[in-house]
Amino acid sequence: MTELLHSPDGNILGVERPENYGTSANVSSSAQMSSPNEELDENNSNVRRHRRQDQQQNRTDNDDEEIFKYGASHVVKLFVPVSLCMFIVIVTIKTTTSYTPGGAQWAYTPFTEDKQTNTQRILFSLANAMIFMAFVIAATFILILLYKFRCYKIIHGWLILTTLMLLFFFLYSYFSSISASLNRPIDMITICFLTWNIGVMGMYSIHWKGPLRIQQAYLILMSALLALVFYKFLPEWTGWLILGVISVWDLLAVLCPKGPLRILVETAQERGEPIFPALIYSSTMVYMVTAVDPPREEFATINTNSIANTSNSNADETNENGGFVNAAIRQQQPRRQLIPRADVPQEDVRREEPRYIVEPAATPHIEDDDDEEKGVKLGLGDFIFYSILLAKASALGDWTVTMACYVSLLIGLCLTLLLLAIFRKALPALPISITFGLIFYFSTVYIIGPFCAQLSLVQVFI
Repeated sequence: MTELLHSPDGNILGVERPENYGTSANVSSSAQMSSPNEELDENNSNVRRHRRQDQQQNRTDNDDEEIFKYGASHVVKLFVPVSLCMFIVIVTIKTTTSYTPGGAQWAYTPFTEDKQTNTQRILFSLANAMIFMAFVIAATFILILLYKFRCYKIIHGWLILTTLMLLFFFLYSYFSSISASLNRPIDMITICFLTWNIGVMGMYSIHWKGPLRIQQAYLILMSALLALVFYKFLPEWTGWLILGVISVWDLLAVLCPKGPLRILVETAQERGEPIFPALIYSSTMVYMVTAVDPPREEFATINTNSIANTSNSNADETNENGGFVNAAIRQQQPRRQLIPRADVPQEDVRREEPRYIVEPAATPHIEDDDDEEKGVKLGLGDFIFYSILLAKASALGDWTVTMACYVSLLIGLCLTLLLLAIFRKALPALPISITFGLIFYFSTVYIIGPFCAQLSLVQVFI
């Protein structure tokens, strides 16, 4: 490379320099400048990586804590109502003689079990169980089709008639049976008066509005009454077969991709609608209770930046919820009506930022609680068949069998809730509990009971 230099006397001198002159200096300077940048980038990447790991660890810890909380608090919330329903059934079986299995013929079980051989009894019991399950499956599919096509009025009418029959006809029959069994005569006017008041309050609480405890109490009462009716009208062997078959049906209906109960739950989740309260026992409210309108606040002046921030926050909430914002959250926030200020001229609006006032709309304020939204729900059919199993155990008169079945049902319910907290989707509550209950029942009656009796005879104590 050649450069031209001017000497002091005005002559131009040619100086020959190597081609890589200054290149090493530039390279060294650029290397010195780039090395701090690379170190800074590496530090930032390390910070991001550690922050991401910390977030994942915190998320895992929160999930474990939520699973523990779900498995601890919600187990208690289900143990109490299930135990109360079983207690009502056990007390009724122990104190009255009106409820005995096979005491009357039923349309769902046309075949009798008074046969000569056990093979014939098993065949007729299996036929009764299949007929009963056919009615159950048909009713389930009819309910799913009505819900799929939004025939809500027909479903509500169906459920209202069912609740009406349970809370009036079956409750009247229950009071009459208790009065006759205890030899305590009660006049017809008193029984009708009690039945009417209890039934009307139950219809009001279940199908419209009422305190949560009252609604739960009536659902427990309905489950106990229906369990007693099934125990009374189902033959002995048919009842055992139905308990096994209904557990298999519950497993298939909930876990199969095209299962009817799974379709019902998924459709309700897609529509954002709660399942009908007459079918589900919930530890929280299944309907929204509206309160009085809040007092109007004074008008506040905000600019468009705050409006933009509000819309961005709402958009973030929408994205976090998978594209949908909770209805209760939307109703909690006052609707903002953008009204231009009258004191701002129109020509000034174009030059300055437009100012608006926030006017809260007259929408009801609804309190939303995260703990209440995470309430656990259990179908009333689970209450009914748990109670049928325990009624059969208590009818033997041996408290060892009754307590063994009771503990086994609660253990199965615990395992079901644990799986529910892990998988986070609807699970059948009958298979595990009924399986444990049947195993404990027959093992206690035919193995543990005779073994303990033999030990007591030979005066051997363990």
